[in-house]
Amino acid sequence: MAELVTDNMTETAARAVDLHREYGRGAAAVRALRGVSVTLAPGTFTAVMGPSGSGKTTLLHCLAGMDRPTRGSVWWGDTEVSRLPERRLAELRRSRVGFVFQAFNLMPAMTVAQNVGLPGRLAGERPDRDRVLDALARVGLAGRERHRPGQLSGGQQQRVAIARALVSRPQVLFADEPTGALDRATGHEILGLLRAGVDQDGRTCVMVTHDPVAAGYADRVLLLADGLVVDELDRPTADRVGERLSRLGG
Repeated sequence: MAELVTDNMTETAARAVDLHREYGRGAAAVRALRGVSVTLAPGTFTAVMGPSGSGKTTLLHCLAGMDRPTRGSVWWGDTEVSRLPERRLAELRRSRVGFVFQAFNLMPAMTVAQNVGLPGRLAGERPDRDRVLDALARVGLAGRERHRPGQLSGGQQQRVAIARALVSRPQVLFADEPTGALDRATGHEILGLLRAGVDQDGRTCVMVTHDPVAAGYADRVLLLADGLVVDELDRPTADRVGERLSRLGG
C-alpha cells in the first residue's frame, strides 16, 4: 500500500472530512467529535471556539496529526495524513506543520537557540543556525539566543515557542490557547505575530481560543458545541463572537 493517498483538493492547506473521535468504549465512551468537516484555505487565519468540552482542542489535535480520528479523514494539501504510518506522519508533521502550546513547553536548562532547534535535534538532524536565528528575528528576539527561558518574560517565552514552531517554515501553524497564560497587552503582541505570519508569509493559522478579542484577529471563527460545528463567522469582531458564544453558554 502506498504511504501517500492523494485527491484533487490541492487548493486547501488542510481539511477534515466527517471527523469522529471517541475516547473509551461502550456506555462510558465520550464522543468528542461527531462528524466535523472543515476546510482551511491557504493564507487564512481561523479561530476555533466553543464551551468547555465542545471538542475544539480535539479537533485541533486531529488536524495537526497529534491525534488520530476514530473515523473520517484529515488531509494536508493532497496528502491524507490520517492513514499514514506513525513514523511517516511524524516526519511529515515536522516539515509541514508547527504547533504552539499555551504552556510554552520550553526546556529550562537549554538556551533560547537550543530550544528553537530542539525539534530538529530530536529528529536526529543538526540544527540549522541560520534558520534558528531567522526564526528568532521574526518574533522580535534577535540577540536573545544565549538567554535561558527563566531570564525571559512570559510573552518572550511564548515568542520562543512560536519561533520553535516556525523554524521548519511550516505551511500551517496550529496554536492551542497561545495567549491564555499572558496578560492582555502581551497577548495582543502574540496575536499580532500570528496575524503577520498569515498576511506577510501566506501561512495558514488555526487557533483555539476562549477569548472573543483574540478571535477578532482571525478571518473566520468556527463555533463548536457537543462535538459539532454549529456556527461560523466571517470577518469576526469581539462583540459578534461574544454574542454568539453567549448563546452557546461558552
